[in-house]
Amino acid sequence: MMNNQQAYDQWADTYNDVINKTRDLELEAKMKVLKDIHYSSVLELGCGTGKNTEWLLHKAAAITAVDLSESMMEKAREKITSDHVDFVQADINKEWSFLKSAVDLVTCSLVLEHIEHLTPVFEKASASLNKGGHFYIGELHPFKQYTGSKARFEKDNTTYVLDCYTHHISSFTSAAANQGFSLMDLDEWFDEAATAVPRILTLLFRKN
Repeated sequence: MMNNQQAYDQWADTYNDVINKTRDLELEAKMKVLKDIHYSSVLELGCGTGKNTEWLLHKAAAITAVDLSESMMEKAREKITSDHVDFVQADINKEWSFLKSAVDLVTCSLVLEHIEHLTPVFEKASASLNKGGHFYIGELHPFKQYTGSKARFEKDNTTYVLDCYTHHISSFTSAAANQGFSLMDLDEWFDEAATAVPRILTLLFRKN
């Protein structure tokens, strides 16, 4: 039985090559949500193979890109050689000792479904942000999770399903409010018609 770190290490070889509607729609949503947000320094939680890191570099002067999987980050390092990015292997359930100073933006893309307890993440995100800084979250929509959808991949004719936790929309907003964040934007993103179950939930919070 693989844990999530081992699973993402296995997934790294094919992660960029297979169709992944959740990954691609989340990046599209992130680009729209953050397009008018100013930031120079970024903490990216769950950088994976660097798809979002590449886009963040268009505006950011410094990115600390963190991931649990060293194999996923190897893929990111292959295509991102900028001195403005510092890749760090770390488990965000533990202490965040990877930041040298506070940042303007913390991003978290398709990560929190793998984190059981949200409060410690919001506490550490708040401590990592400059006053007025933003915390962006993009996740598989809980409505999608209610139908049984989970992060999964195929390798060697085997389907691997990762360990996931369901967080309701109110779970995110309550955890944020308890840490003094203001909700700036909440949106739901659909594959096609808005009559279907939304695939992605995005939230943007501001540190007061």
